[in-house]
Amino acid sequence: MKRFWTALAVSLFALGVLAGCNDYNNTVQYNTGATITNLSPTGIVAGPPTAGTASNCPNTPTGQTNPCFTITVTAAALNGFQATTVVQWNSASLPACSGTNGTKGCSTYVDSTTMQASVPFSLVAKPGTAYVNTLTPQSGSGKNGLSNSLTFIIYGGPNPFPTITSLSPTSTAVCTATNCQGVPVTVNGTNFLPTSQNGGSSVTITGPVATKGVETAITVTSITSTQLKATIPASMLAAADTVQVNVINPPSGICLANCPNLGGGDTNCTTPPVPASCTPSQQAFTIGTPASGASSLAQAVAEEAPAVSQDGRYVAYASVQGGNSQIFLRDTCLGAGSDCLASTRTVSVSTDGPIGNGDSHNAVLTLDGRYVAFSSAATNLVSTAPAGRQVYLRDTCIGATVDCKPGTTLVSKDEEGKLAGTEGILPSISSSGRFVAFLAVTPSAESQTRNGTQAQTAAPNSGLRQVFVRDTCLGVSNCTPKTTRISLMPGDAPANSAKPAGPALAGLAKQIALSDGKSSTVFTPTMPVDDRVFLAISKEN
Repeated sequence: MKRFWTALAVSLFALGVLAGCNDYNNTVQYNTGATITNLSPTGIVAGPPTAGTASNCPNTPTGQTNPCFTITVTAAALNGFQATTVVQWNSASLPACSGTNGTKGCSTYVDSTTMQASVPFSLVAKPGTAYVNTLTPQSGSGKNGLSNSLTFIIYGGPNPFPTITSLSPTSTAVCTATNCQGVPVTVNGTNFLPTSQNGGSSVTITGPVATKGVETAITVTSITSTQLKATIPASMLAAADTVQVNVINPPSGICLANCPNLGGGDTNCTTPPVPASCTPSQQAFTIGTPASGASSLAQAVAEEAPAVSQDGRYVAYASVQGGNSQIFLRDTCLGAGSDCLASTRTVSVSTDGPIGNGDSHNAVLTLDGRYVAFSSAATNLVSTAPAGRQVYLRDTCIGATVDCKPGTTLVSKDEEGKLAGTEGILPSISSSGRFVAFLAVTPSAESQTRNGTQAQTAAPNSGLRQVFVRDTCLGVSNCTPKTTRISLMPGDAPANSAKPAGPALAGLAKQIALSDGKSSTVFTPTMPVDDRVFLAISKEN
């Protein structure tokens, strides 16, 4: 019987030992202290403190320097701190801030859910990871008083902000075949990152069609500090578009809240962090250059003079998109606030948005850049477009103080039929946009009948020419739009030159310069400039 009780006692002892062990025969130790939920900040940039980011640790002896930064540790309300709790940094306790023990860092009890710790900068001299927990002294078997640990990141220095200086190529044809290939591009600039603690630079594409206005990353094939090579995939080349090529530098680490300056940024100056004096440097890439004949079309467009607003912020110009010459308006943000984002919009579009289906040329714009006049052979800009090239006016709504919807209207029209069968080219616009002067061309008989269609086959600038001014009534009330013929020749005389010059309208539309010295005008008097140019002055002057 005695042996039985001895054996039972040994068995129960063995079971007790096994119950306190895990599968590896190691004693299980559970944390019995507070439950911490948050650190603030969650990280810091490695190295010595910058100006204004540190002060001496508490109780540092007079004459000594021992800079510290402060972190706040938050605990759950149901399992919080006690007055005896201290913060631990990588398992080393930072004692309570009293006497002189604060010189190497110390802890301050604020309340049951808040502790603060002064951490010497010497503990964050190099990038890496630290672990923060708290210790509340406890007595009794199995009570270690430790909380859970939270990660504190020690970041490297902030990454630089990138800048793009050039892009090559800047255009390509629309990709319509099933076996289309992506287009390699080379991006030149500064501060590109082959690598960093949080990855290297990336290249993105932003556009209204190909990427639906969202920055989409493309594959980077090589990278140095001054040059990136990437490939625009064929899937982004299926429709005519003008997209923006951007470079993004990542911050030097991952941070979710109360973050230090980790640098990086986007060349479009919209994605944080944005430097205080950020200048956008993204580059435009045009999808729509025709596969054949592109060089001659691009050369013809390049010979046209751009137009610029009075303050230099807006520039109107012709460029190739979708296989046709289109008119674009660039907002350079010159003189604008820091929140301005440089952008380019297509002007030769209908009110509903589709781009012109024919060539557009000779853009002019008002002083403020809001109204742009141009000549276009497109047939889809307005619903009742006459055949052939015509002059249009686009209201971009730039600077509008009331509700405004961008729209395109036909300028080269009149209510008396004087423009019937003519084409309108070479516009000139008044400073407010109310008046637009243009040259009306009557196609020659040969060009009218070639292939049976005047609109697409008329030889450029052929036939007879007259100058007209359209009063659009913009900005005035009780006004009826009308078109006035300025040069009074009846239209039965041949043109003097195969390359005509258009009229030049003064800002207030009270004077107009003409290059045909033989024409009489409805303006009087006239002032000769030389033997081929004269200035006609309104009767109202």
